[in-house]
Amino acid sequence: MESWRSTRRTLSRIAKVGAIATIVGFWLLAIPAPSNGQTFTSFHPERRDWVFNHLTVHQTTGALYIGAVNRVYKLSGNLTLLVSHDTGPEDDNKACYPPLIVQPCTEPLVSTNNVNKLLLIDYSQNRLLACGSLYQGVCKLLRLDDLFILVEPSHKKEHYLSSVNQTGTMYGVIVPSQGQDGTLFIGTAVDGKQDYFPTISSRKLPRDPESSAMLDYELHTDFVSSLIKIPSDTLALVSHFDIYYIYGFASGSFVYFLTVQPETPENSMASSGSTSDLFYTSRIVRLCKDDRKFHSYVSLPVGCVKNGVEYRLLQAAYLGKPGRVLANSLNISTQDDVLFTIFSKGQKQFHRPPDDSALCVFTIRHINARIKERLQSCYQGEGNLELHWLLGKDVQCTKAPVPIDDSFCGLDINQPLGGSQLVTGHALYTETRDRMTSVTSYVYNGYCVAFVGTKSGRLKKMDGGRRERALHILCLQSQSQKE
Repeated sequence: MESWRSTRRTLSRIAKVGAIATIVGFWLLAIPAPSNGQTFTSFHPERRDWVFNHLTVHQTTGALYIGAVNRVYKLSGNLTLLVSHDTGPEDDNKACYPPLIVQPCTEPLVSTNNVNKLLLIDYSQNRLLACGSLYQGVCKLLRLDDLFILVEPSHKKEHYLSSVNQTGTMYGVIVPSQGQDGTLFIGTAVDGKQDYFPTISSRKLPRDPESSAMLDYELHTDFVSSLIKIPSDTLALVSHFDIYYIYGFASGSFVYFLTVQPETPENSMASSGSTSDLFYTSRIVRLCKDDRKFHSYVSLPVGCVKNGVEYRLLQAAYLGKPGRVLANSLNISTQDDVLFTIFSKGQKQFHRPPDDSALCVFTIRHINARIKERLQSCYQGEGNLELHWLLGKDVQCTKAPVPIDDSFCGLDINQPLGGSQLVTGHALYTETRDRMTSVTSYVYNGYCVAFVGTKSGRLKKMDGGRRERALHILCLQSQSQKE
C-alpha cells in the first residue's frame, strides 16, 4: 500500500502528544493519499489552551468525537467540523460540595475551564457520555447526531465522579445489556477526597435518559455496594496515595482496568515523603460484568522485563487482536484478545517517568490464567489477601472447597483479592531516549501493526509480527512539535 509509505502528514495540535496523537495519526494514515507530499486537513480548537483530551471514532459512521477543554466536537471523516457543544468555562470552585448547580456555595467563584476526563459512545442507545472536571465531575449524555444534551444528572451525591482536573486519571467501560439497561464501570483518581468519591464503581445506564436512576450505583446498601473507596487510614500512611486509571476494557464476561498507584507500607509506618520518593505499582484489576457486590475484585501487578531491565510504570494501553503471525508466536488464536502496553523503566517518578520505555504485549488468556491461579491458591488457604491499601492489615486467605473455573465471580470470602506476583508481558520493542506515551494497533494481511506515539511528538509504525522483534517502519513528526 503506497499510502503507508508516506513520510509526513499534518496532525492537529494535541496536548502532550499522548493517546490522542496516536489515534488521530493512525486514523489519518488509514486514508489513502492522493499523491506523495500532499498534507491532510487539520482541525484546531478555538483557543490554543483549549487542548484536546480524548477522541473516539464511531465504529459504523466513522464520525470523530473529540473531548476538549470546554468543548465537545463532532467531525466528519475529512476533519470538517459538523457540530460542537460548549461545556465551559463556568464559574466554579473545587471547594464547593455539593456543587453550586445543586445549592449555593459560600466559596469565591472564578471562571473555570472544564477539562474533558471521559468520552464514551453508548452504541446501544445512540448517545455520547462526556464527563468533565467542573462541579465535582458532572457528566452529560449527548445525542450522537447533533450533540443535543439529553440529560446532565447532578441532583444526587453519586452523580459527582471526581473533581480532579487532569486527564489520564479516569477511565470508564460501558457494558450494554440486550434489551435492558446498561452498566457503566468507572475508575477515577480522587485527589484526597476519598469520602466523597469511590475509586471504582459500577453505575446504572438506563435506556431512558430522564430516568431518576441515571448513574446511580448498581447496588448501594449499608452492608454491600458496587463501589470501593480508599480508606482514610491509607491516606494517613501515604499522604499522596491515589489510584490512577490509565485504561479499561471489557473482554469475555469480565471488565478490566489498568491502574498505577503508590505502594503502601505494610508495617503501619507512615510515609511523609513527596511523590518523587514513592514507589509505584502498575496493576490490572478484574471484575465480573454482572457482579454488583464486587466480590470478584482481583488486582495483580503487571509489567515486563527486557535484558534484565524492569519496566513497571504503565503509560498507555490498547486492546486489540493479534493477527495470524503474532497469534502463532504467542500460541493463541487470531480471535483472542491481546493487550498492547507502554511501560517506563522502574517504579519511581510516575509523574515524571524515565524516557527509557518498552512496548509490551499481554494475552488476556494469560492474564486470566494468572488470576485463576491466584484465586485457587487463596481458596486453598495459602497466604494473605495482599491488598494492604484497602484492608490496612494482613488478612489470611480462608480455605474453602470451592471449584474455581474460568468464569468464577467470587464469594463473600477471600475478597477483595490482591497479589504480589508480577504478571509479565512480552517486550516487543524498547526506546531509551524518546519515551513512548501511547499505543494503538490494527491487523493487516495477517500482521498486527502497532502505532506508538512518543514524548517528542513522533509517531512510529511497528510490525508486531514477531514477538522478539518489532520493526520500526515509519516515523512522523507532529505539526505541533515543529511549530
